[in-house]
Amino acid sequence: MQNENSAPANASAAQALAERLTSRLDATLELLGRVRADEALLAATLEAATRTAESIARGGTLFICGNGGSAGEATHLSGELIGPFLDKGRRPLPAIALGFDTSATSAVANDFSFDEIFARQLAALARPGDVLWALSTSGRSPNVRRALETATGKGVLSVLLTGARHADLPPQADIVLAVPSRETPRIQEIHLVLGHFLCEVVESLNQG
Repeated sequence: MQNENSAPANASAAQALAERLTSRLDATLELLGRVRADEALLAATLEAATRTAESIARGGTLFICGNGGSAGEATHLSGELIGPFLDKGRRPLPAIALGFDTSATSAVANDFSFDEIFARQLAALARPGDVLWALSTSGRSPNVRRALETATGKGVLSVLLTGARHADLPPQADIVLAVPSRETPRIQEIHLVLGHFLCEVVESLNQG
């Protein structure tokens, strides 16, 4: 026989989950509004998009890196450019997500340091005029910072996608896209929105 208290309890749990979902959606909408009003962030996004597109048009390569969820976004964005994004008729565009050569990554981490996994690959593969998109919600990931330093030394344009500006953000980044939040999931959501826009511009300016 069903417990007479189970139905109200289930209804209460369902209501709590519904309220949590609404709260998460509201938080993302509120952050999107702040991003839309952030003129510095919008200008930096446009600059990153056009300069990346110009680099690829000149024969450059885009490198992307990040840790954890940001690593997933790195492969997501590289896939959008190698595969079709909006235009299935255009050529594949050169985009490499760093850290996914398991032999190279594990060798570098084991023989040197995990901090070097992106930097050493970038040093091996990048040429002057290429572009790095580095994703770090905190801006403090040591391996991302080392990648930015390496990009500077190689003459590679560096774009850092991060969260709310910190006093110790890496000075090496040429362009900083700082989402005005300190909540990791919300920052990652906006990084994907901005990343899709970057891909759209790169694709639109590299037809054929």
